[in-house]
Amino acid sequence: MKTAYYRQLLFYGLPGLPLAMLGLPLYVYLPTFYAQDLGLPLTVVGIALLAARALDVFTDPLIGWANDKLHSRLGRRKLFMLLGAPLLLTGIEYLLRPSGTVDAYYLFIWSSITYLGWTLINVPWQAWGAEMTRDYHGKSALAASREVFAIIGTVLVVTLPFLLGTNEQAAATLGTLATAIWFLLPLSLVPALLWLVERRHNRWFAHLRKVGSILSAHPAIRQLLPAYFVNSLANALPATLFILFVTHVLQAPEQAGMVLMAYFLSGVLGLPLWLWFARHIDKSRAWVLALGLSVLGFVWVPWLGAGDLYWFFGICVISGLALGADVALPASMQADIAQQMQHQGSPNTGLLFGLWGLLTKLALALAVGIAFPLLEWAGFRADATEQSSEALWALALLYAGLPVLLKGWVIWRMWRFPFSEVDFRDYWEMSYANSLYSAYPSALHGRVQQHED
Repeated sequence: MKTAYYRQLLFYGLPGLPLAMLGLPLYVYLPTFYAQDLGLPLTVVGIALLAARALDVFTDPLIGWANDKLHSRLGRRKLFMLLGAPLLLTGIEYLLRPSGTVDAYYLFIWSSITYLGWTLINVPWQAWGAEMTRDYHGKSALAASREVFAIIGTVLVVTLPFLLGTNEQAAATLGTLATAIWFLLPLSLVPALLWLVERRHNRWFAHLRKVGSILSAHPAIRQLLPAYFVNSLANALPATLFILFVTHVLQAPEQAGMVLMAYFLSGVLGLPLWLWFARHIDKSRAWVLALGLSVLGFVWVPWLGAGDLYWFFGICVISGLALGADVALPASMQADIAQQMQHQGSPNTGLLFGLWGLLTKLALALAVGIAFPLLEWAGFRADATEQSSEALWALALLYAGLPVLLKGWVIWRMWRFPFSEVDFRDYWEMSYANSLYSAYPSALHGRVQQHED
């Protein structure tokens, strides 16, 4: 039994490794590469990527809805993941190894194809994890497995260029990562598709036009989704601006890989701590505690300058410790709510995680779409070696000042989250009692009445 449990965790988490290896280049390296190395203006890069990710407003909920509605002998989650893999691999081939005329249209088209392939894999994958178990902390374990492999993939992205000696050659680094993903993505998907069991549903699901009523059906959804979106935006801003900040403010571009490695390794080390807190003070309070730690560390970043690399390194370790909670606990809470709504007759897990993925990518889109044009307006030039003090101050505020304010709002929003382990267990006990009551009404009338009181 234990062997089957650990095999499930392993095979479910594995796809997180290549997807994370792709995530860091797309959201950290790619915008700067197209602006700094290929010479596209910051505003053009920002608008092209914002437009590509804006398509997710339609594709993410649509794919989530179709993923719920479609029936397949192969399995509805597995089918969509199989369709997404070749699309994603084709997109990254052209996006990470650009050739021919590279302009705003090129960046928009291949970014859109890449994001579509990503969505076809990621939305069913996350919804699948929400359906694998009804155990409150079991879903945390699945989310943790997914994020541990994601962090490992991110660490590989950081270390691989140093091992191959391409860390100062952006084009060579991105091309190497594209090759690695071509091999690792199929290898990680095969075990999940072959050996993991997918639950089958035989009923028809809600229409796409009922998204609003689905979201209003549970009070916790209305509180969690805005908080998750704002926190994703707070994380996306420093991710998008990291290379520019290390290069122009700290003036230590050669140390970017080392700092990123420390950040993500701290996330791996901190994850068991946050899972422990989630068991003892509940998931929402553990997440709030992690957000507070991140704010306490990151609030000092705008005052750093050239030569302050070691201070920045320490801040990244502190904020990295909070990373595990940031990536695992909100998704686990979403899975708890989705499973309860599914049991109540609204089994739209794919649609809910489609909206979840939409918020993630919309936050990333807004980060690059807002930050890059604002930087150019402030006089910042990505291909310039010298920047004005106003431009550097604008970069620092966008990199750290705004994220601190956004995370402060999330802390306030999530402090009184209306869904805990007690609510989760009470609901399932009540559902079990009601199911027995329908079969043995006279024997269980007293127990059900006690729950209702």
